[in-house]
Amino acid sequence: MDIANTRIIVTGGAGFLGSRVVSVLRGRGCTHITVPRSATCDLRDRDAVQRLYAETRADLVIHLAAVVGGIGANRASPGRFFYDNAIMGIETLEQARVAGVKKYLSIGTICAYPKHTPVPFHEDDIWNGYPEETNAPYGLAKKMALVQGQAYREQYGFNAVHLLPVNLYGPGDNFDPDSSHVIPALIRKMIEAQRAGAAEVVLWGDGSPTREFLYVDDAADGIVLAAERYDGSDPVNLGSGTEIAIRNLATEVATAVGFQGRVVWDATKPNGQPRRSLDTSRAAERFGFRARTPFGDGLRATVDWYRQQGS
Repeated sequence: MDIANTRIIVTGGAGFLGSRVVSVLRGRGCTHITVPRSATCDLRDRDAVQRLYAETRADLVIHLAAVVGGIGANRASPGRFFYDNAIMGIETLEQARVAGVKKYLSIGTICAYPKHTPVPFHEDDIWNGYPEETNAPYGLAKKMALVQGQAYREQYGFNAVHLLPVNLYGPGDNFDPDSSHVIPALIRKMIEAQRAGAAEVVLWGDGSPTREFLYVDDAADGIVLAAERYDGSDPVNLGSGTEIAIRNLATEVATAVGFQGRVVWDATKPNGQPRRSLDTSRAAERFGFRARTPFGDGLRATVDWYRQQGS
């Protein structure tokens, strides 16, 4: 797809990942980019989505908008996380088909995989079980976009593509203690403990689960590459291919921020999915994506950004 001369909508384009995607698109020479804002365009509302497509006459939709959060946020608002994410996907995809959009690229989630998926996660395993309970409503809602896109391809010949990014991190991430993911949550907690002279920090779980992380700029590159080069029906993982235990992650964050106190694990709190690590070969084969940012470099950049905010 020659995206430089394409009219593009990036839902969620003002957010953490979306702003990077917009930046990459502009770097490719794209000048016709629309970023709808929730204050004026509610993507859950059919009429609003229809107006958006009529006004922009978009050729490509990159659907990034989502209601997201960590384990605590998912447990507190499972109904909202299911409904808002499901209905945004349903309406933006359906109205794209009706409006004659040439390509729709939806961004799913690693939370869609079964709780006990063999590591590394391969895309063919996505239907082999139920997601981890604490984020299942969110994961299943996002997975419906895969089902819908494949159904539309079969019935209407509609070009819908589905990507499955692993946990993202980087400068500009969400550091809100009520809704942040693990890396920003650890950074904030340890910096605040350091400033307070606290002797310890208490973290959820027992530290045994593993996660894989993808630097946000790398994720944006992968999304744009898929927009340019991939038109298949198969879902595609986006990841770094590196797995780290949460216990080791806490040590790396402590080192990066200079926190020298003890880490105490509260095993009464949930661990979440036991392991997460992706098979990233399909992205390399189908559209040439490979993550480039070493984890240590990305972590230091994230810590530096947070400190610069004066937080």
